[in-house]
Amino acid sequence: MNLNKTVKSAVFAATAIGLGYMFLLVPNVEFISVTIFLSGLYLGALSGLFVGGSSIMIYSILNPLGSGLAFLPLLFSQVFAMAGIGLFGYYIGKIIIYVTPKNRIFISVIAGFLCTVWYDFITTISFPISAGYGYKETLVYGIAGLFFTLLHLISNSLIFMIVVPKFVERAYE
Repeated sequence: MNLNKTVKSAVFAATAIGLGYMFLLVPNVEFISVTIFLSGLYLGALSGLFVGGSSIMIYSILNPLGSGLAFLPLLFSQVFAMAGIGLFGYYIGKIIIYVTPKNRIFISVIAGFLCTVWYDFITTISFPISAGYGYKETLVYGIAGLFFTLLHLISNSLIFMIVVPKFVERAYE
């Protein structure tokens, strides 16, 4: 990775962390995912992985509402899931820059939805699996948080719908 890309990656990571803290008290509304997604889209796979993993690690460990160090399986699942979102941004970036603006909106909503499903699934199962729960207990645990997952899905889909097409328009046109 060259210096230019490293600096841009650091800016994306700092932006993700800052936006995370800015919306810390707003339930199920976050801009970390979209920022990490855009880092992969704009800077490539390796940068997306790096920005995703490092951003959520710093954000989670230094979170004033509870450090990620209190439960390491959750922290590891967050890092893994956000790194995946950065990588997903890279692959969607290969498509989204070539489609019409109307299709960008559609692809952005789908991408936001899929990124949120991915993140919420990985982080939700981290506790029951690490605690040794069986299939039924894990399912009940997931169902108990379904309302919050649904709100997160809706808010992230809307955020991606607004942010991603505008970013692509400004960065590539």
